[in-house]
Amino acid sequence: MHSIFVTRKIPAEGLEILRACCEVEIFEADRMPTKQEIIKHARDKEGLLCLLTDTIDREVMDACPRLRAISTYSAGVNHIDISYATQKNIIVTNAPAALTETTADLAFALLLAVARRIPESDRFMRERKFNGWAPMLMLGHDVYGKTIGIVGAGKIGTAVARRAKGFSMNILYYSRKQNSEIEAMGGIKKDIDELCAESDFVSLHVPLSQETYHIIDERRLRLMKKTAFLINTSRGQCVDENALVRCLKEGVIAGAALDVFEFEPAVSEELYEMENVVLTPHIGSATLATRRNMAIMAAEQLVKALRGERPEYVVNPGVLGSESRA
Repeated sequence: MHSIFVTRKIPAEGLEILRACCEVEIFEADRMPTKQEIIKHARDKEGLLCLLTDTIDREVMDACPRLRAISTYSAGVNHIDISYATQKNIIVTNAPAALTETTADLAFALLLAVARRIPESDRFMRERKFNGWAPMLMLGHDVYGKTIGIVGAGKIGTAVARRAKGFSMNILYYSRKQNSEIEAMGGIKKDIDELCAESDFVSLHVPLSQETYHIIDERRLRLMKKTAFLINTSRGQCVDENALVRCLKEGVIAGAALDVFEFEPAVSEELYEMENVVLTPHIGSATLATRRNMAIMAAEQLVKALRGERPEYVVNPGVLGSESRA
């Protein structure tokens, strides 16, 4: 039987797939394992199922000489050194298809929440401050008919565009490639600076890379309208968080809604105090059905890789050109 290490407890449906054909060891603590703990448990394993919070770099791979396949319980793979895995002839797979619609739901929920001041209104009610309807109470911003700028027009960005269309929003998007589905909705491809300047809501849906690190920096924040909002459900490092704090304090933009953070799990202290900021704890894919499907997908990909079969979602397909790994 193949041997596998799983860095955190995942939904049972995924573990059942692994246990049916492999010897499985799971990190039992309810916290992120350290790199040294990952090495300790994966040292003699053929397969590794990790999370986006686990750094799988050269040190880990060199310390695990039997490792043949890595499956990540996420769509993003920036936590794995893909080029080194390819050099080591280690297959890397991810689970991109399972979380598209769920993450898009959250992005639009955050947009609505920050625009209409929903968390702030909820706190107001719970603090027993409501004394009846008032003409100036909790005035927010309209969403219907406004302009959304979608940065990153992949599957999730396109799913957000579909939701925006239902609100009759004008859709702008920034992407290296044309997106015919978004353009069929009336969306217009823009330079990112133009998008920032023209949008009422800027929503990020890019993977983290050298190109997208701080893609929203202080200069681009200052291009945005004073009435505009920033929504981020992609990766925290895509936004210069210190610059965002400065711009929010100065009133450069109207607010932000963030599910991810540059220094995660740490969050800039000043963001906690701002009423025009909505914060959620990296829950883009956090529904029962989606997390279950992610577990199944990650497990199936890992088992196929170890059996020498071709997984559906291989991040480094060049490895598959080598001899059978069964």
